[in-house]
Amino acid sequence: MSVDQQEESGLLRPSGGVDVGVGVVGKSPLATNPWDEENHLESDAVLDPHRFPPPESASPLQVYWSYLIPLLMLHLLALLALHPYFFSWSGVVVGLLGHFLFGMMGITIGYHRLLTHRGFTCPRWLEHTLAIFGMCNLQDSPARWVAIHRMHHQHSDHRPDPHSPLVSLLWSHFGWVVCRNREHDHVKYFERYVRDLLRDPFYLKLEKKYRWLLIYILHALVITLLGAAYGAVATGTWGGSIQMAYSWLIWGVVVRTVLVLHGTWAVNSLAHVFGYQNYQTRDQSKNNWLVAIFSHGEGWHNNHHASPRSARHGHRWYEFDMSWGVIFLLEKCGLARDVVRPKLDRLL
Repeated sequence: MSVDQQEESGLLRPSGGVDVGVGVVGKSPLATNPWDEENHLESDAVLDPHRFPPPESASPLQVYWSYLIPLLMLHLLALLALHPYFFSWSGVVVGLLGHFLFGMMGITIGYHRLLTHRGFTCPRWLEHTLAIFGMCNLQDSPARWVAIHRMHHQHSDHRPDPHSPLVSLLWSHFGWVVCRNREHDHVKYFERYVRDLLRDPFYLKLEKKYRWLLIYILHALVITLLGAAYGAVATGTWGGSIQMAYSWLIWGVVVRTVLVLHGTWAVNSLAHVFGYQNYQTRDQSKNNWLVAIFSHGEGWHNNHHASPRSARHGHRWYEFDMSWGVIFLLEKCGLARDVVRPKLDRLL
């Protein structure tokens, strides 16, 4: 099998023998991976069109309070954006810029296309910077995020899939996050999916004592202090400084985090239920234009499942993919190398 064929089938692996994506076009057999036999799965299983229960590793269902409580608090704090005291145009601008800097650069490009699927390579300093941006979205450590997403590609829309809408739409969007799953609990359970990442001491250290959460808190503090400084300069009063600090915290951190979270969750839920397909795959992944706009190109999900290693998710001319545009520019600047592209001749 040639390198191009390996890339397209999702069989090409980074050092450590970890699958970075499983994609099947047409009637090709499912990609072989080292976990099928261990989990007693049939590699050529046909997708059951009927609903199935949550993964066995999540049964019986137990609430993950350490996730549910912070997420509920975050959503309640986001409601403060409706109060005029917390509104400022500068806060809105900071939130929008953060959606691109932390959401697109951190999650879409960093966590997903770079760390999970190795759709391109870049200098180590840039990779770590993108990972830090990703941690500023309250979506867990890089290793745990990558492990769960690789599980998703391995079992997409089969029962072991961590977040298939064939359990329920609510489960795929949010329920799987706040219910305990033994495979996600600790690095000792999911490390086999991310051995390539954990060889880097930077990612290994982040798994200790919730250090990734500390990064999120520190970034929120920095944005709040910058808001206070901006308010002091703009108004010349302590009251103006405090009001702007709160505004930047609510709009630049809280509202933006909520929007990025739901953008990511919508890929797991809506983009497996609503939309169209360019490719025949072994799952129900769809291309959803609304999710694609909201998540900087991640909504072209059927394209992604057909060619998981590709750094470009929009395959047709009208499938706008801003994240691909950024990766393309990084490539032209010499900061992105070994960029994987899709095989457009396989469009239906």
